[in-house]
Amino acid sequence: MSGIREPIDIFTEQRCSLRADCENCFGLCCTALYFSASEGFPNDKEAGQPCRKLQENFRCSIYQDLQGLGLKGCMAFDCFGAGPKVSKLSYGGRDWRRSPEFREQMFEVFLVIRQLQEMLWYLTEAETLQPAHSVHEALRTLREETERLTLLSPGELLKMDVPLYRTGVNTLLLQTSELVRVSVCQERNIQAGIRKTFKRRSSLIAADLRKTDLRGANLRGACLIAADLSGTDLGGADLIGADLRDADLSGTDLSQSIFLTQAQLNTAKGDKRTKLPPSLFYPRQWSLD
Repeated sequence: MSGIREPIDIFTEQRCSLRADCENCFGLCCTALYFSASEGFPNDKEAGQPCRKLQENFRCSIYQDLQGLGLKGCMAFDCFGAGPKVSKLSYGGRDWRRSPEFREQMFEVFLVIRQLQEMLWYLTEAETLQPAHSVHEALRTLREETERLTLLSPGELLKMDVPLYRTGVNTLLLQTSELVRVSVCQERNIQAGIRKTFKRRSSLIAADLRKTDLRGANLRGACLIAADLSGTDLGGADLIGADLRDADLSGTDLSQSIFLTQAQLNTAKGDKRTKLPPSLFYPRQWSLD
């Protein structure tokens, strides 16, 4: 299929600011969040308590061996750049150890900004999708407004009704998704009556989907744990929120899929034949020989 994205990604700089940058963060994801060992984290811990693997310099002592230790919870989490934004901008470089008076508030602000940064990731991608050109202006306006919100003071951020704001963002992202998927199906001459559809949050655990035409499929929130997607074409498929833990993506064409994140890839299995969208990269644990 022909490309659905703009030939030149004009949002390269914005995307860079929407990536985790542990070197410029005070270990917020390792401290602010609740952990459960049964969910792929090093240990059970309450929200607001530092992980036992977090060192004094705010670095993870086992980061290089997360795959070997089977810590898929750590591998799947992505702050979308919220950590460094809170650490360096919201609090001007003051960390929660040296400035304990900001500790609880900083963790709460991190949770808010993390959600806004995730919305920015999707909105930024949506603006690059050519079939959704009719809503590009609305997407740009909402992206700029969301970026402005991330720069509010901690007190103002904590007054936000984030679920309500997310509802508005999701409405526009759903509209974008439909425009893209309809365009893909029309290009492939896939009739609406035989277009592959799945119920929201479909359970496709360990499903063999190798012979399923998934182009333009709505896989939002689908549970694809250990599913076999090897060799499939996911052009125009909406993967927002899909659970890809241990899914086989060997030789899968994801280059024209939409709303895929690095965290999703990090928990899946792939190889050098797997084709990725331009904004994502091969996880270091994949076999690329």
